[in-house]
Amino acid sequence: MSAPSLTYAQASKALLRNSLLDGLRELLTSRDWSKVTMAAVARHAGVSRQTVYNEFGSRNGLAQAYALRLVEEYTGEIERSVAEAPNDLDGALTAGFARFFEGAAADPMIASLLSGEGNPDLLRLITTDAAPLIAATKTRLTQVVVGSWIALPSEKADRIAGAVARMALSYVAMPPEVPIPEVAANLAALFAPAIREARQAP
Repeated sequence: MSAPSLTYAQASKALLRNSLLDGLRELLTSRDWSKVTMAAVARHAGVSRQTVYNEFGSRNGLAQAYALRLVEEYTGEIERSVAEAPNDLDGALTAGFARFFEGAAADPMIASLLSGEGNPDLLRLITTDAAPLIAATKTRLTQVVVGSWIALPSEKADRIAGAVARMALSYVAMPPEVPIPEVAANLAALFAPAIREARQAP
């Protein structure tokens, strides 16, 4: 069954939201997050500042919405890696983790977080206030390992996806010193046996 189509109002709201988040990304390529204001985002999109506040509530809400969209993008890369490597669990996980970390390394908001400019709000977003990001990552990864050829039972997928979500966010907050391919292979070697065991257990 196909997903229900959006109403005109829902589609317009989604377009506005994505346009504002796209504009934020563009602004972050030329300035640190600490220098980005709601007014600047509004000017860049050609809307009023109140429109931005109505959509996100606050500057922190804007950052969280941006981060949640990154979660969707990066977990989508993991899903694509799984689809492209049927029955190759180690290869799929290695490629998925690599794409996840490559995307994070290239993102301008994460660059602001790691730049040392002093962005405590961004740090809280992926540490003490990370519950929404962890939940979103866990939900998407559970869908991947249940709905793909990996075919884990939901209750087992939930536990493994939660562990992967927390591990992935910890690497975003504190990038590893070794190259991304090595990190990806190490994480695949850690989680692949757990997934195999979960698939075989009654």
